[in-house]
Amino acid sequence: MANERDREQGLNDAGKLLLRLMLGVLLLFHGMSKVMNGVEGITAAVAQRGLPAELGYFVYFGEVVGPILLILGIATRIGALLIVANMLVAIAMSHMAQLLTISESGGYGLELQAFYLFTALAIAILGAGRYSLGGRYGRWN
Repeated sequence: MANERDREQGLNDAGKLLLRLMLGVLLLFHGMSKVMNGVEGITAAVAQRGLPAELGYFVYFGEVVGPILLILGIATRIGALLIVANMLVAIAMSHMAQLLTISESGGYGLELQAFYLFTALAIAILGAGRYSLGGRYGRWN
């Protein structure tokens, strides 16, 4: 009985690791693009909406810091919530016109953004699991 429970917990932890790595690595590509090429497009879009352009730099938290926290499994829930906030702002600023659309290939118009948003939300709820540097029982992990 305990053996079966340990096996099931191990599979749950492996699934959490897979979710963390998938979201962290895929979103980190977007962040690294901004690190290498700058965030001028984002700061301009923020300024165009009458907000301080400097707020555009917060994208680094959602697309670099958050993914790194997920990949390492340190403060995982905080990293996931950074990604959730980043995606909500991205949708509100750049994708509202697509909110109720279907793409040419038949998928949801915001498929990628919804994937990032809801996967990050799931990780924020589930936590990191034991295959993480922060461990299974850390308050924010």
